[in-house]
Order: sequence, then structure tokens, then C-alpha cells
Amino acid sequence: MLDLAIIGGGPAGLAAGLYATRGGLKDVVMFEMGMPGGQITSSSEMENYPGVAAVTDGMSFMAPWQEQCFRFGLKHEMVRVLRVSKDGDGNFTIYLEGDQTRRARAVIVATGSTPRRAGIKGEDEFFGRGVSTCATCDGFFYKGKEVAVLGGGDTALEESLYLAKICSKVYLIHRRDEFRAAPSTVQKVRESENIELITNALVEQIKGDVSGVTGVVVKDKTSGAARELQLPGIFVFVGLDVRNEVLKDESGKFICDVTPGGQVAVNLKMQTSVHGLFAAGDMRQDAPKQVVCAAGDGAVAALSAIAYLQGHDK
Repeated sequence: MLDLAIIGGGPAGLAAGLYATRGGLKDVVMFEMGMPGGQITSSSEMENYPGVAAVTDGMSFMAPWQEQCFRFGLKHEMVRVLRVSKDGDGNFTIYLEGDQTRRARAVIVATGSTPRRAGIKGEDEFFGRGVSTCATCDGFFYKGKEVAVLGGGDTALEESLYLAKICSKVYLIHRRDEFRAAPSTVQKVRESENIELITNALVEQIKGDVSGVTGVVVKDKTSGAARELQLPGIFVFVGLDVRNEVLKDESGKFICDVTPGGQVAVNLKMQTSVHGLFAAGDMRQDAPKQVVCAAGDGAVAALSAIAYLQGHDK
């Protein structure tokens, strides 16, 4: 019987493992199919983590996290978790690939979310080399340059405003005439002098070479006219796919409360609606989608799990 099972090996999962083991829990296992690190390992540059002044790639940035966590006794099992269930005795069963199971007294799920791809020609080829899904992460690298933003929701418009403060010009491309963002945000975007709105249009292709993105081809949905924008970067904000499959039972029903968008509902202690089950990082509701925030979530979840287990030991 594990004291704590951690599902997911990104910043939230690793931070949870560090705080749980250093906090005194002895049997803590992190289930992660690949090498720990999470989405940030695919980033070419990481420069906005407080206290880390050197600019490094995501893989190098996350490498010390693994060594530090494992030093305190965190174990890593490279196996896929299929689902989690709470049993009648108050403990949990972790169902693993290959008809294996493990049992745990508490569980932290930190499986994150995956930025939804738009399915544009060239998107996968140039992802990380001019195609990005995080303006706060990568916007600075386009300081004084022109960029494009694809999307029409709150995130797309908010990130366009952020980029407009850094870049010389932002082309905001949306497939509809109207935006699906808050009216106040839409007004700010319309009033911004260096944001050009390209509505009722589609990005047909992202072009580039060995150096990365060089431009995008935009097609007007009404006239069919195509226009090529010469620029080194495009930010895609067409939604997120929450990785919440492990929280569904055999019938496909969630075992805890989730938002309409599939994010896990938690309180400030990262507690879900199921006692002993915690969620942290990008998969939880209102997550800021930043490494430092995910790490904080993981630490909070671990401390909450320790308090939960101590309460049950009395």
C-alpha cells in the first residue's frame, strides 16, 4: 500500500513528490510514462522562472528537478495509468496498463493539459520554432517584430494585448466575424493601435525554413482571396485538451467534480470533491498555465495530502 500515488511527472507532479517525501511520507510513487519534466521540456528557451537567471532549454531546466526529488526518496514507475477509483475502505486503486493495479492511501493527479492544435499545414513542423502556444513564455523573443495570433476567445485576445506591448505589430486572425471574449477585452483589442484584426479568415499554411517560421498564408472565407504575412512567429490559441482520462470510471463518468470544460474542480488546498484525491497544475480549474504556478500547486497538494493522511492516522 502506497502512502501517496502521484500521476503525472511535470512541474506539478515533481514538486508534489519533493514536498511529500521531504515532508515525511515514505512510500511515494510518481507514475509517468516518459522521462519526467512535462510540456516545458519541449521549449527551446526558458527564462521566466524566478531565481533562475540563466536562459536554458526546457529539458536542461527540468533535469535538476528529477535529481532533487529522487534524492528524498520519490520513486518513478514508467507505466501508463488508465484510471483511478476510490474503494470502500477509503483507499484508492490505481489501474495500470497490462492489467496491473497498485493501491494508495491518497492520490495526486497532475496530468496537465495539451494545447489543442489547429491542424494547419506546417504547424507541427515548426512547433517550437516559431509556432507557440504561450505568449508569456515566448513573446519576448519577438520583441520589436511582427507576429500573428490565431483564435477568438479570451485567451487569444488577452495574449494579443500582451504581445502588442512587446511586438511592433500583432495580426489577430479569427475564423468568425465576432469574438468569443469578454466585451471589455474585445474593446481593448479594437482600440489597440498595433493590433490588426483579420476576421472571417483562416490560416491555410505556416511557412518556414531551417531557421523557423517565415510567414503565414491567410485566406478570406468570403472572397477566397489569399494573403501572405511575412513574420517569424504565430501564437495558436484554439483551446486546450485537459488530460483527465484517469479520473473517469469504467462507464466514462468522472469520479470527481469537473468544470464544463473538463478541468478538475479544486479548492485552495487542491482538494477535489473526493476525500484523499487532489489535483494540481494545468488540469485544475483556473490554472494560469505557468511552470511556477504548477510547481506551487504541486507543493500545496502534497502538504494537503500529508495533512489528510495524518488526520486518518489519528
